[in-house]
Amino acid sequence: MKRLNDEVTVSPQMPLDAVSEIADAGFKTIVCNRPDNEDPGQPSFAEVEAKAKSLGLSAVFMPVASGNVSDDDADTFAKILNDAAKPVFAYCRTGTRCTILWSLANAGKLPVEDIVNMAAKAGYDMAPLAPRIAARS
Repeated sequence: MKRLNDEVTVSPQMPLDAVSEIADAGFKTIVCNRPDNEDPGQPSFAEVEAKAKSLGLSAVFMPVASGNVSDDDADTFAKILNDAAKPVFAYCRTGTRCTILWSLANAGKLPVEDIVNMAAKAGYDMAPLAPRIAARS
């Protein structure tokens, strides 16, 4: 788990039994940014959603193909974050897609330097994305 800020934590793919740990850690919403069947053996979103709901968590499926995050995706992610019960736990294959979505979703809300620094503290290099973040501001 890599905390971007008080409201959003990102993570690589987790096993299905980790949903209980996510609930125990106080998260209220899980967002999956990974398409089903991206890799063999990953839990399906339906499995994650069923486990999350059984533990009182909301679950949102917003799959984005790796390396293909659009501005529309960022707008959708921003709306999900705005509407979601916090804190939010978002995951994909490595956490990078989630961090890109979060970075672009925060364009115009936070200074570009702060977005890049917050992502870096979580272990994600968003410096190459800075011009795109700035363009969305």
